Amino acid sequence: MDLILKMKLLTGHKGFIGQNLVKRFNEPVIFLSEMDRCFADLLRIPWDEIDEIWHMGAISDTTCNDLSLIHTYNVEYTINLFEYAIAYHIPVKYASSASVYGNTNYRREINPLNFYAMSKATIDRWVLDNLYKFVRIQGYRFFNVYGKHEDHKGGQASPIHTFTKQAKETGVIKLFENSVSFMRDFIWVEDVIDCMSMSRPSGIYDLGTGVARSFERVAEIISNRYEAKLEYVPFPPHLMEKYQYYTCAKNDFIEHKFKSIEEYVNER
Repeated sequence: MDLILKMKLLTGHKGFIGQNLVKRFNEPVIFLSEMDRCFADLLRIPWDEIDEIWHMGAISDTTCNDLSLIHTYNVEYTINLFEYAIAYHIPVKYASSASVYGNTNYRREINPLNFYAMSKATIDRWVLDNLYKFVRIQGYRFFNVYGKHEDHKGGQASPIHTFTKQAKETGVIKLFENSVSFMRDFIWVEDVIDCMSMSRPSGIYDLGTGVARSFERVAEIISNRYEAKLEYVPFPPHLMEKYQYYTCAKNDFIEHKFKSIEEYVNER
């Protein structure tokens, strides 16, 4: 009998988290990432040779207003992929998002503020409705992930990346007025991968540190490291109704020791 070499299947390997994840795999990987052929590629995958699916690919631009585009790739494609996982009994790990909470994070209710968040909430609901069909599936609601390989994200990059870039290049960090009241749970990308690699039963998990830090405090940490000045700019009016002002994970990974923002910034 021929020995079948098992492989992982990874979507989104060219993205921020995907680029970091690839370096951590110790076995062969099949990559799926090109939007123009991703549906067709599903028909060519040797599913019998896949032992785990890591679904990290998505249209992640929270300002995208093309609902049809987001639904096609974030919802329809994901469901197609997951149906193969069900049919071939393949375990799944996938990226969800804390954006599903909108501004209800204190109450932990689902209230997406944009089409991207809606697509993630739709998939989470579908997974929970079909949980019994999977051999194993874990969804991870990422909070504010930062770290290496954010350069291509532009305006969607984390404040930690953006503030550091500004401090190095101009000596001035620009942040919104009243940033002391904008609180986010920032988590290092390597901590994300460590937690996703842990053994867990099927379900959907918050993936953050369980500690919220203000944008202003983050800017101060980076300012102190690079001796940069802080400059406050008006908050864009068009973002007011679609902006998350507070996020904090309930910390489903309390056993893990997370890297702090101070540690990350001072190591660079």
